[in-house]
Amino acid sequence: MHIALYGATGKSGSRILTELLSRGHQVTAIVRHPDKLAVQPGLTVIQGDVSSADVIAPRIKGSDAVISAYGPPPDDTDQLLPATANLIEAVKEAGVPRLVVVGGAGSLEVAPGVTVIDSGHLPAEWMPIAVSHAKALEMLKESSINWTYFSPAGFFVPGERTGKFRLGTDQLIANENGDSRISLEDYAIALVDELESPKHERRRFTIGY
Repeated sequence: MHIALYGATGKSGSRILTELLSRGHQVTAIVRHPDKLAVQPGLTVIQGDVSSADVIAPRIKGSDAVISAYGPPPDDTDQLLPATANLIEAVKEAGVPRLVVVGGAGSLEVAPGVTVIDSGHLPAEWMPIAVSHAKALEMLKESSINWTYFSPAGFFVPGERTGKFRLGTDQLIANENGDSRISLEDYAIALVDELESPKHERRRFTIGY
């Protein structure tokens, strides 16, 4: 497949890029600073950002899917919202079949009708990005494009590529001790699995150990 990837130099995006290339996919990484990525087989690096649909559309045209691992500035997490709107519009304009978004865990349920955000257990410093991601998910749900929103576990951290994990839909996945965790590397496996064998089109899914 030919995949257009935003956020390829970030924590999750860099692991997704590695996973895509290891499976033989052709990747166009669209980044603000192309010199940050070394050219390698299967990878094309071009300059770009998510500032407007007009900027995005010509860069993603002809792709089989777009992956957004875009991360907004920590001090202005609501920049995620115009970025999401621009990606949705660009996917429509360019006729790309699918948009897959690296999402957040805050909108996952910890009890029926009670999200992580609502639970009172989310540290205050994580609340802005959690709320922004929840708003972005609603934007996708209201769109007409073929989207998939992939929520990580509560702790989304560098680790091992084990290939052993559980998938779910709208409920936070935790182990018997109540810990909700996934490595960036295993998350990348599941995301590329979903690209290759779609099971969650126009819906959200999640992952955890």
